[in-house]
Amino acid sequence: MKRLFDFLLGLALAPIALIVCLIAAVPVAIEAKASPLFFQTRLGRGERPFRLLKLRTMHVSTPSLASHQVGANSILVSGRLLRRLKIDELPQIWNVLNGTMSFVGPRPGLPNQLELTAARRRHGVFDLIPGITGVAQIRGIDMSTPEELAVADKGYAQPWSLMHDLRILWATAIGAGSGDAAVTTG
Repeated sequence: MKRLFDFLLGLALAPIALIVCLIAAVPVAIEAKASPLFFQTRLGRGERPFRLLKLRTMHVSTPSLASHQVGANSILVSGRLLRRLKIDELPQIWNVLNGTMSFVGPRPGLPNQLELTAARRRHGVFDLIPGITGVAQIRGIDMSTPEELAVADKGYAQPWSLMHDLRILWATAIGAGSGDAAVTTG
């Protein structure tokens, strides 16, 4: 049922997301002088790497690190608004449609986040399909606290409930959580 929910919601949101991303891509492309979209390798279910589609919000020269490991000066001026409004997450609907992600689940980490990978391995988080948003995001837990994040992520591993996912999606939409870790580390 979760996959069906994700697929149908993804199909419904894709046209709107496409229009919003096309509009957002213009200032990003001008400012970054690069493609506004790019792929980044992340670890998914079963610890398998996959390609996450992203809307560029940081300078091209920014290393592939977690947000809490880069300073606010790495974020494009246009990227600040996109991140605040969570528009930068919209291209990941593609990942939901192709089955590598869900709307709700643990945010996928980067392969170079060794502490996070180890904590998630210990807590069985890699048994779950990663999501665009999740329990940790609405609680304001970011990847700078790997153990706390893995415990929160594992808490989502209960039997799936449409109402639970809808509550998490609603909380995300209204801005729950602590915000952007890169902005606060400047």
